[in-house]
Amino acid sequence: MPDAARPRTYTNPVYPHYFADPFVLRHGDGYYAYGTSGRPHESGRVFEVLHSRDLLHWTPLGGALEPLGGENARDYWAPEVAFHAGEFYMYYSAGVGDKSHQLRVAVSGRPEGPFRDAGVILTPEDPFTIDASPFQDEDGEWYLYYARDFLDGERVGTALAVDRLEGMTRLAGEPRTVLRATADWQIFRRSREMYGATYDWYTLEGPFVVRRGGRYYCFYSGGAWEEPNYGVSYAVADHPLGPWTEPQADGPTLLRSVPGQVVGPGHNSVVTGPDGRDYLVYHAWDPQKTARRMCIDAIEWTPDGPRVDGPSFTPRPPPALRQS
Repeated sequence: MPDAARPRTYTNPVYPHYFADPFVLRHGDGYYAYGTSGRPHESGRVFEVLHSRDLLHWTPLGGALEPLGGENARDYWAPEVAFHAGEFYMYYSAGVGDKSHQLRVAVSGRPEGPFRDAGVILTPEDPFTIDASPFQDEDGEWYLYYARDFLDGERVGTALAVDRLEGMTRLAGEPRTVLRATADWQIFRRSREMYGATYDWYTLEGPFVVRRGGRYYCFYSGGAWEEPNYGVSYAVADHPLGPWTEPQADGPTLLRSVPGQVVGPGHNSVVTGPDGRDYLVYHAWDPQKTARRMCIDAIEWTPDGPRVDGPSFTPRPPPALRQS
């Protein structure tokens, strides 16, 4: 795009329609975004796909995933896509409402799909698994981060785990805990009835891992996804399997609600923009909570970890312009 045609600023959200749990894949000459739409596309496929060259102007490409048959897969959440050996692998969960979600994988020869399920449940021993996020380390090893339920410990609830991918459609079956809830702000719901008992339920979800400066950073969202306490924090490790440590803070360290402007910013991915900077891609509610929409803000990597000047809701310099 010629400099004269590039916008001098952008303002969140960068896509005006409902687009939750946004994941952005940089591939070829642009970017592909995949999100939870809450409804099937007119094509009958689930998960909308968007394309952009600058992270700001997005063109809908249609539905991505051919739906599964059966009564146990009516709701589809949080797609993320990995490219490996000429194929695109979509990791997602399917269930009914907020019950019985299980991680699955679908395959396509094109980033926009259609993706077709591989017929594999990746975590068959778990009653509830969501938010699968693939990560390839510099040595070529693949890992899958995800959220699962924990019924032991001081803060019962959904938290983060990781396992090695022995193939793009098969886990090693050696899951390790990444993070458990450690703070009051991570509460999802008091006195929640789950698994035949009542718990004060805490939630960590939406893991996303990047390697920067020789260390591994796991971004995650915590709290109740519909409420102001929902936000983004992170942990750091020297190996993809951990152990992980997180900064102590009174609330989310990277993104949190802004009263009267932004509610519940979260479920992020990280992508390198056309200017070479890293950007946090996330969804956020408007103050009236009419929809969760896709937003972006630049990440600054400091000696003390990542920093994000967001969630932003006023004009910012766009990714297409190099920063001085």
